[in-house]
This record gives sequence, structure tokens and C-alpha cells, in this order.
Amino acid sequence: MREDLLRFDGAVERDPAIEQWMKGHRGEMGAIARRWFAVMRGSGDEVREVLHDGCATACLGDVPFAYVGVFTAHVNVGFFYGAALADPKRLLQGSGKRMRHVKLTPGTNIDDAALRLLIAGAYLDVKERVENG
Repeated sequence: MREDLLRFDGAVERDPAIEQWMKGHRGEMGAIARRWFAVMRGSGDEVREVLHDGCATACLGDVPFAYVGVFTAHVNVGFFYGAALADPKRLLQGSGKRMRHVKLTPGTNIDDAALRLLIAGAYLDVKERVENG
């Protein structure tokens, strides 16, 4: 059975709305968001982005794979198909059918390598979904 993929209209190579959004998040929370969204942007040549539901969202073409959301006391690095990702360091939170996130709070250490692997895995997972259904 072929799964219908979530698709977002308006994904572009560099979304000016995301730059404005980033400027609106200063201090530690903004720095965390900028850092991890930069990792998402660097996932591959086909990465596009869109501001969706108040979050900076990274897509493969028009199919989202990850996002960064800034909240009052934390930043979420989220994954649209996170339930399918390998997570040996058990960073992912959530219990939905598909989505998962990693909650980042200022001053708390995170396993950078493990989060980078989750982002890379999310990109490769969506690439596989797009190319092979």
C-alpha cells in the first residue's frame, strides 16, 4: 500500500519568511533554532524550506522532513516521519503515528552527533519515500 506524502506548497531554496522568523527569535533560543535549522539546510542539494505553522520547515522538494519550533522555554527539532527513524540514543519524544521531536533547552547538553544523525536520517528517509513510494 502506497502512503500519501504530506506536501507543502511554497517551499523554496531560501524562504525570506524564515529569515524574518529567525530575526524575531533572539538570545539562546534563537541561537539554538538557527544552529539546527542550518544543519537541516545542509542535508542535501534538494533541500527547500517554508515557514509552516510558525515553524521553520525543511523539505525535500515539497515534502517536509524536519522543522525547528521556538517556544517559551525550549526549542523543538521535529521530524515529520520521526516514528520511522532509528534513534539508538533515545532522543526522540512523542507518541503520534508519525511525528517525533527532540526538545532542546538552553543550558542542557544534547548529544550533537546523535541529533545530526537523526536529521540526516530524516532527510534520507524522505528521499527514499519520494523516490520509491
